This record gives sequence, C-alpha cells and structure tokens, in this order.
Amino acid sequence: MKLEVLVSTMNREDLSLVNKMNIKSDVLIVNQSPTSDYDFEIKKEFNIRMLSFKEKGLSKSRNRALQNAQGDICLIADDDVRYHDDYVDKVINAHTEYADYDIIVFAVPTTNIDREKKYYTRVKRMGYVRSLKIASFEISFKRKSIIDNKILFNEEFGAGSGQYSMGEENIFIYQCLKKGLKILYLPIEIGLVTHEESTWFFGYNQKYFIDKGACYAAMSPKYAYLIAWQFGLRKYLNYKKEVNFIDAIINMQKGIRGYNSKRGFN
Repeated sequence: MKLEVLVSTMNREDLSLVNKMNIKSDVLIVNQSPTSDYDFEIKKEFNIRMLSFKEKGLSKSRNRALQNAQGDICLIADDDVRYHDDYVDKVINAHTEYADYDIIVFAVPTTNIDREKKYYTRVKRMGYVRSLKIASFEISFKRKSIIDNKILFNEEFGAGSGQYSMGEENIFIYQCLKKGLKILYLPIEIGLVTHEESTWFFGYNQKYFIDKGACYAAMSPKYAYLIAWQFGLRKYLNYKKEVNFIDAIINMQKGIRGYNSKRGFN
C-alpha cells in the first residue's frame, strides 16, 4: 500500500518544501505560480513530483492533485503542516486496520493558540454533523474511492477562488457521504500545523457569514438554513465580540439565498 501526500502551495521555485514539511513518502506538490512547469526527483525511499500551473484557487489546486495522484492512499496537505516522523506508518496502519473505510481523518493540532481546536479523544464514525469540523489537512482517503465516484472540490469555494473564501473541504466531505463513502476519525496525531497567517480569514465580517451560508447551500440546499442556525449557536462565543447573533444569521441566510437562486433552488 503506497501513501502519497498531496500538497497545495504557491510560488515555489524548488523542492525544499519537502524537507520543511518532513515528508517521508511519495509526494505530489501542486504549485500555483507565474509559470507552468514540471519537476521530478527520485529519492531512495520515495518520489517527489511538483506540477506548476499558471492559475489561482485552492480548490483548483486540490483538483489538480486529485487528477494527478498516484498513491493508493492519499493525504491532503497544506504547506504549513509539518509531519511527525512516524506519520507514514500511522496512516498506512490505520487504513489497513480499518479497511472498510474510504476516508480516515487524523488529528493535526495547531501551534497557534488563537486557532486551537478540540479533537475527539475516541474513535468516531463521521456523519453529516460531525464532518462539519473536519479540516482538509486532516483527511486521508483511498484514491480509488474518490476517483471511481468522480468526486472533486467545488472550485467556487476556497482561498483564492474569487467567489467564496471557505468551505471547500466541507462540501467535498458532504459529496463523499452522499456517494455512500464511509468516514472515520481516529484520535491519532500525525503532525502539526502552524496557522501563522490565514489566506482567507479576516475576522467575522459580513463576507465571512455570507460565504458560510453559500457553503451550507452547496452542501445541502434542503437543510442549509438549519445548518446555518446550528453554526450560529455553536460558534456564538467565538464571534460575539465582532457581530451579534441576528446579523450573523441574516448574512448566512443571504449567502444561502444567493447561492441557491443561481441554481434554481429558491
């Protein structure tokens, strides 16, 4: 069973990112840059590939990675993740032990205290509600399951998309669940993420909540309003200093209506 890390990054001129991230398995780097290029290096233990494209958008980058991946198991990565030395064994052993699952989610805690996340301490089957907490860099998957079901990231969403700045991983996971794929969370830490600087979060402003609403509409046109309300309640302590509850709900509903109307759901 071969593991391949799929890294999305920008403006890289060499392969030094592999050492910075402590990658010790096959890796595909999708590099969005001013030039299109291909770089390849064979190491004794693993292969390094870097594909450079003259384009922007995180979801577009993720899709390039999905379309060019070669591993049996793929691990989605951001370029600010640093893996532990034993991550390869942990991921492969997990997929061997839980072979019935198409997607296995791991813990990747942040070193930024302002963006700390509480992880489950027990093994959890992930459904529609629990999956709302999943971040893309925590996801590993069987490549065949994703390719056979023709699942891609929605390129209207994600940093650099020019439309909606967030939510691409949630929409991706919802597609997986709708296709019948099985998702499991394991309380196993495989690395750390720095979260030093966000490319899309600039506070709980109007656009943040409109984009949230649009994301929920893309996930589930039927239940988008309900999902928005649970988010408003569950995250109230996080945003209450910047915006009141009613305005948060109003703007999420605005995002839902805007996204649904473009697709004839209203």
